[in-house]
Amino acid sequence: MENKVFCISMQRTGTTSVGRFFSDAGLRWSGWADCRKNGWAESWYNGDYEKIFSSNDFLVKNAFEDSPWWAPGFYKILYHRFPDSKFILLTRDTNSWLNSMINHSNDNLIGEPERHCKIYRREKEFYEKNKFALLNKKSMCISEATEKYKEVYENHNREVIDFFGKKSPSNLFVGKLEDPDKWQNLASFLNIKISKDYNNHENSSSNPSSRNR
Repeated sequence: MENKVFCISMQRTGTTSVGRFFSDAGLRWSGWADCRKNGWAESWYNGDYEKIFSSNDFLVKNAFEDSPWWAPGFYKILYHRFPDSKFILLTRDTNSWLNSMINHSNDNLIGEPERHCKIYRREKEFYEKNKFALLNKKSMCISEATEKYKEVYENHNREVIDFFGKKSPSNLFVGKLEDPDKWQNLASFLNIKISKDYNNHENSSSNPSSRNR
């Protein structure tokens, strides 16, 4: 498969399992390790997209999950830059998602505070608490802004579906994390053969410092 595949599901929606699926299916999978090594999340935040696209790991891999692919609006950049690519959006119950976010990080912000607040639209709080943007994660918590998190999560899913519905419905796979047939449906979408009983469930909650899922 020569075209690229991007998982644009928000963190804590099975992205780790999608990465495992990519690996099991024999795709040239790229996940959190490549993001961290290449500073892709920082490049996204700085708007330096070409630094991402010209990196060797991006050029040689063809299946991507984790940061920064699910960052706000980045799927639009990816779609226009790589119009033949496929995109994956897994969703889950909003309250379950929020609980997973809180439990994953012991209610602390996940990842770099400045980028986290940009993604979840808490910039005003971020700069008011520390105008020099040197905020300690523990000075803000997720549970104090639950409605905002749920709004951001639900809007991301709606916007992705609406965008591809208008542009190219065949480029987007939408599945529910709770659906037991999701992997078989995803394999069909990507024209990949997997066993009928294939299943996997990866969970990185026990090590929140190493992953942002």
